[in-house]
Amino acid sequence: MAMTKIAILYTVLISGGAVAVAEAVTMLYRDGSQAVPLWQQAFAPGPLSTKHGFLAEKCESCHTPVRGVEAQACIACHATAAADLAKQSTAFHGTLQECRGCHDEHEGRRRPTRMDHGALVRIGSRLKGDGAASISRQIGDDLAAYIGIQSTADMEQGPLACASCHGYQDPHRDLFGRNCADCHVTRTWRIASFLHPSAASRDCAQCHQAPPSHYMGHFTMVSMMVAGQHHAQVNQCYLCHLTNSFNEIRGAGWYKHH
Repeated sequence: MAMTKIAILYTVLISGGAVAVAEAVTMLYRDGSQAVPLWQQAFAPGPLSTKHGFLAEKCESCHTPVRGVEAQACIACHATAAADLAKQSTAFHGTLQECRGCHDEHEGRRRPTRMDHGALVRIGSRLKGDGAASISRQIGDDLAAYIGIQSTADMEQGPLACASCHGYQDPHRDLFGRNCADCHVTRTWRIASFLHPSAASRDCAQCHQAPPSHYMGHFTMVSMMVAGQHHAQVNQCYLCHLTNSFNEIRGAGWYKHH
């Protein structure tokens, strides 16, 4: 008899809880995130970034019920960022139609951007119609982000068109072509195996291009005088510069005029 009463009590509590949840969900759908007291404080995973702080109490501005944060919610506000869409390094945002791969919110006041090349590979697969690859990569990306590691495997960087974003700041000045992945990985731009030629090398101009000032009067009036090389040619970098830094001048030490 006692067990029956306990079972009935549990049933009532569970039923009451289910009804309360259903009513809360109905109110949220109908009236927005402020309809249920303390709902936002209970479920917000963390504070928004500074720029998005004004949306802190307007969850539905970004979140769509059941579907979460959709790109259209971001585009509705950021589509007018003409200056960003006009720059080479950020123009690709105009065609991606996906934001959450590289932009995360609710992580405090920091800028909500984390460059994830794996997300670009996944989005590229989706744009080309490779839905299965897109879904599998999304699962891997989400798992990697959860445990705090970068999701892009070195084997996946081949499809990336690095020069489409990095070409404007190419330090090689097109001397090494545009197949960046032949030397670089996405985890770091540094090349661990790179060994600079000997300091006695005289072939600097094969990789290094002199700044514009070296082709003007500044070269003879200032650069030659500082280095004490009054007959140096522009392509004779080794006469004035040391290999540890281009601003380290032989006999003059650190010198950065520009």
